Amino acid sequence: MALTDHGSHDHAANETLALRRADGESRTLAAALPRLVLDARRIAGNVIHGLHGRRRAGAGENFWQYRRFMSGEPSNKIDWRRSSRDDHLYVREREWEAAHTVWLWPDRSASMAFASKGARDSKLERALIVTFALAELLVAGGERVGIPGLMNPSSNRNIIDRMAEAILHDRAPRLSLPPSFVPSTLSEMVVLSDFWSPVEDIRALLSALSASGARGILLQVVDPAEEAFPYAGRVEFVEPEAGTVVIAGRAETWTKDYIARLALHRDQIRAETNRLGWSFAVHSTGRSAAELLLMLHGRLTAARDGLAVRTGPGA
Repeated sequence: MALTDHGSHDHAANETLALRRADGESRTLAAALPRLVLDARRIAGNVIHGLHGRRRAGAGENFWQYRRFMSGEPSNKIDWRRSSRDDHLYVREREWEAAHTVWLWPDRSASMAFASKGARDSKLERALIVTFALAELLVAGGERVGIPGLMNPSSNRNIIDRMAEAILHDRAPRLSLPPSFVPSTLSEMVVLSDFWSPVEDIRALLSALSASGARGILLQVVDPAEEAFPYAGRVEFVEPEAGTVVIAGRAETWTKDYIARLALHRDQIRAETNRLGWSFAVHSTGRSAAELLLMLHGRLTAARDGLAVRTGPGA
């Protein structure tokens, strides 16, 4: 959503001004990226200190930790080289591994550039900050992270820099929904968007992504003004991607219908995510980015724990 208050300028000037305010082109993004990266690192660092990580012992090849040998365990599990250093016996544990990737997709279309006075960030800025911070957390926990159509999965410790560079040099059209691709069966996906796309398009997206067995989260990022519709008087609303302009003579009379249609739109998305085993959540840019990061990390952790039960040894 983008808007301008009606003033003395003519219709064309108002439309141009509104579109410029909602412009998410590369020059604006290039100027903002260094701050967004710093914010993401700060938020991720704060959250990491409060988490124990998601790595676990099991059938893998990477060393995880040493632990004390327990009575009743097979003696062939003892790491004699480590045990020779002191008076205790130790077992060398390896990290639990699965072919697992988390795909992150931040919507960078024009509508995401909107920010009202009540927002801490624009929707685009918030989506990128949380995408970067979540990638940092996931890589720290041993996961691989990729961006559909833009960056192959990676567990590189400089994951934020890699993602920022890929986004900065992307010259493809700014789509409102992820491009068509086939994720692996064990993949998870997090889509951060305002999801103002038609429900039919969202259903098609979910159907295509779910066909391979992948699951994930649709996260609707909205501005406080898009939640409450706090407008009154004569207001011009501009759809920034199509350029459509709608003039409200008394915007306050639209509030009830707007809120009802918003609720219906969300109910339709939620019904589809529930049917396919996905998750749907809403986040306002008037709230904390760290709050959103913790919620997303918690949901992915819960999903991964469930996956471990289904696909682990003996399943």
